Amino acid sequence: MEYVISEKVKTLKPSAIREIFKYAADPSVVSLSAGNPAPEAFPVKEIEKISADILATEPVAALQYSVTEGYPLLRKKVWDYMQSKYSVGSDDDDILITSGAQQVMDLFTKTVCNEGDTVICEAPSFIGSLNSFRSYNCRLCGIPVESDGMNIEALENALKNEKNVRFIYIIANFQNPSGITTSFEKRKAIYELAKKYSVMILEDNPYGELRISGEDVPCIKSLDTDGIVMYAGSFSKVLSPGMRIGFAIGPKTVLQKMIVCKQGEDVHTNSWAQMVAYRFMNEYDYEAHLRKLREIYRKKADFCMELLDTYLVPNGITYEKIQGGLFIWCSLPENSRISMGEFCKQAVLNKVCVVPGNAFLTNEEEQSRAFRINFSTPTDEQLEKGIKILGRLASELI
Repeated sequence: MEYVISEKVKTLKPSAIREIFKYAADPSVVSLSAGNPAPEAFPVKEIEKISADILATEPVAALQYSVTEGYPLLRKKVWDYMQSKYSVGSDDDDILITSGAQQVMDLFTKTVCNEGDTVICEAPSFIGSLNSFRSYNCRLCGIPVESDGMNIEALENALKNEKNVRFIYIIANFQNPSGITTSFEKRKAIYELAKKYSVMILEDNPYGELRISGEDVPCIKSLDTDGIVMYAGSFSKVLSPGMRIGFAIGPKTVLQKMIVCKQGEDVHTNSWAQMVAYRFMNEYDYEAHLRKLREIYRKKADFCMELLDTYLVPNGITYEKIQGGLFIWCSLPENSRISMGEFCKQAVLNKVCVVPGNAFLTNEEEQSRAFRINFSTPTDEQLEKGIKILGRLASELI
């Protein structure tokens, strides 16, 4: 039969990253394309112990249906943690536990956007979120990202001229894919512009706990005295992505509608996983765990940047040094003899996978000179091998 595909999804394309994973599955390929945590970062023994105790003492609570808002003890624990550490959450806010932070993007967009409304995003930005916005037929408006965050002049021009802007989407800490951190001055400016033009901000912060240098910068949500910021957090990069636990903290009125939407999607987030996350935070030294993760990623990031300085920079490829997160954004020179797309293709043919930069643009047909490297997943040996190959290709092709 002839299948009818809805208008909302028929123009959607497969995630470029997921497509690259097909090549990366080949054991002979060095994958610098994933965004997975380092295997040594998982607290396997602790999760095993907690899980065994839960199934021995609270099996029904772990295996039965639960409330949509989230496991009450985890909600309270996360709320208290975010308030005490980051000044996030006010009397006018509430918290929802979600199936990963990706679900926050989906639920929030479904709640506040109509078809044809505009979402302002960083350019480049995270492909998973962009596809969530696209799935609701939102119009995407990309704002160029500088070394300290969005271009504020371009942002205000977009807020002035774009029609039906519903929110600004931003990853302020160690942005995916660019790796940059938005300065406090720009965070304040973005907040003031959102207030001036009566639009909301969706602040996505999956990497904030993974700072490897410099000082923490206050969240935009900590500035929110007007009820215009929805904050998205996640346990994926600090505990386990497979457990699929995220959370949203934002205005009660908006969050209540997101809860209704979630009831129609998956009823509630995995009960066992929520209980494990709560007990890990409550019974173990959570801050010590985070310090361990930061040390793992500090060593891996420093090693990766040393390799880039040795093999890529002398051959014309530049990059922005990072203060945290899992990604580094590399750029071919403007006078390169080869396009970024062809360079990435040649990399695959030489058994190295990176993600082409146009995959992260609001318009994937735009040209990009950049590609994204992930350093958290490969071993040091794989990282060195892959970057050496990229350096050789750069010397031959650029």
